[in-house]
Amino acid sequence: MKISPTLNEKLATVQRVCILTGAGVSAESGVPTFRGEDGLWSKLKPEELASFEGFMKNPRNVWAWYNHRKEIMHSVEPNAAHYALATMESFYSEFTLVTQNIDNLHQRAGSKHVLELHGNIERSYCMECGKYFTDITVTEEASVPRCSCGGLVRPDVVWFGENLPEYEYKEAIRAASNCELFFSVGTSAVVYPAAWLPHVAKQHGAYLVEINMERTELSQYVDELLLGKAGEILPYVVECIKKVRS
Repeated sequence: MKISPTLNEKLATVQRVCILTGAGVSAESGVPTFRGEDGLWSKLKPEELASFEGFMKNPRNVWAWYNHRKEIMHSVEPNAAHYALATMESFYSEFTLVTQNIDNLHQRAGSKHVLELHGNIERSYCMECGKYFTDITVTEEASVPRCSCGGLVRPDVVWFGENLPEYEYKEAIRAASNCELFFSVGTSAVVYPAAWLPHVAKQHGAYLVEINMERTELSQYVDELLLGKAGEILPYVVECIKKVRS
């Protein structure tokens, strides 16, 4: 494995780094992805399980589905890519990790400054008063959870047709606009508005690096493309950082 001299120099000299991660990072831990021939959306209907309309039509069914997903995510562990990103954070004065994943694995690996664009499966909130919960578990047989105010409680994840959380997205745009080095890792780069972030970084002069198993729509725009597993490439990148910043 080898990175370019330019990237090696960037790793040594920059202070502002922004990372965007997608499902490919967590797939290496065993978390199922949603796109592709074997993705979950090839087997399930997103409008029934990941939309406001689907939730209001059958909240118990949606809750059972998200409980099942939580069980999957509780059964897996952060992988080498998650731990490498947590280590990278300690080397730079401004380090922002933006993720499209809802599995909480970045935090479990030790990352501190994480912007979750699509929410977090560990959280829920009341649709009436906005109160947050972190201990909701619902089975197919259980009643749909309600807040003490009487409002329905829903998973704190972004469903189809919903806007991204305003604060997180504004902070992600700010980080992408200000960074000197941007990594797009394990994302298909087709889910907008998150997919704008690499382009924002590039437009503002950042050195743009993509790490993925295969080429994506973003690949034609990047300064450096590293093909392979994030769990192998990112630890190597961290070793390079240690050499040039020690």
